[in-house]
Amino acid sequence: MKEERQPTIKEIAKQLNVSVSTVSRALHNHPSIGLRTRMRVQQLAQDLNYEPNQSAIFFKKQKTFAIGVVLPNLKEEFFSKAISGIEEIATRNNYSVLIGQSQDDPEKEKQIIATMKNYRVDGLIVSLGKHTKNYDHFTALEKYNIPVVFFDRVPHLPDFNKVSFNMASGTREAIEFLLDQGHRRIGIINGPDEMNSSSQRTETYKQLLIKKRLKIDLSLIVSTDLTPESTYEAMKTLLSQKPRPTAVIAINDYVALDAMQYARRVKLKINKDICFVSYVNLWISGYLETPPLASVEQYPFEQGSKAAALLMELMHRVPEQGPSPAPETFQNIVINGQLVVHKKKSK
Repeated sequence: MKEERQPTIKEIAKQLNVSVSTVSRALHNHPSIGLRTRMRVQQLAQDLNYEPNQSAIFFKKQKTFAIGVVLPNLKEEFFSKAISGIEEIATRNNYSVLIGQSQDDPEKEKQIIATMKNYRVDGLIVSLGKHTKNYDHFTALEKYNIPVVFFDRVPHLPDFNKVSFNMASGTREAIEFLLDQGHRRIGIINGPDEMNSSSQRTETYKQLLIKKRLKIDLSLIVSTDLTPESTYEAMKTLLSQKPRPTAVIAINDYVALDAMQYARRVKLKINKDICFVSYVNLWISGYLETPPLASVEQYPFEQGSKAAALLMELMHRVPEQGPSPAPETFQNIVINGQLVVHKKKSK
């Protein structure tokens, strides 16, 4: 079957015996075109099921009205909530959103960035993979006038636009909560060393214990690559310490759930023999018989929406300022979290 061809502005102009520029202006309700001509053009366009040539519009305006979002994976509730925040701002500004998952693979992250560059997205919002150490594939976008905003997992260097969670404040709340509960041997399960949040969490831990005049035992700080198997090994290491920790702070709720599962395997009672505090504050915690004692809410929706709002600002600024904004224009938006204490289940 022969494919039906889309009508063009030229065909409308030919049928009405007017110029192509007249049709274009009439379709955009330009005041220089009389009402009668506008109505004739718009009626014929409707009758022919005319649709604007998006490629021509993009070429003329030098915009695709699409932004790219690159994140580790969408299976985590945190990132799906962040996407909702991004899409809300994008839709409000008439932008489409293209999503890519790096799966924490630096090479795949580079491939996605290259693909989105080739599709000429107007800007990018990125949450880094856990093993990303080099940022050249992002800085290379400057010459294409493609601004980048990082969120949640952000570079540790200052010359980037980013929206992140106040890890120091959230970690302080978590540790002080456990200290108030009487815990003095507090373990930490960090993420990979490449993640900026890991060093922030460790530094806050040390500073707070010094302030409280408590002994710092760095053997109580371990790491996981975020897989269940790696978290089990981290818990095994913590529980081998003498004396073992009475409480553990985990990098996120998923890691906390894996750590709790391991604790049960070795016959420890959760929140009695060993207690847990985590980050993110997943909704599922409310359905668990023994959830972590508390979790630090990191507001992913707000992180996503603020990152998108910042990107819109940068994209509107690009044509005037060029591809290389001065370092002092880089913005670092920090969102404070809140420790949410989970209620005990009544029996």
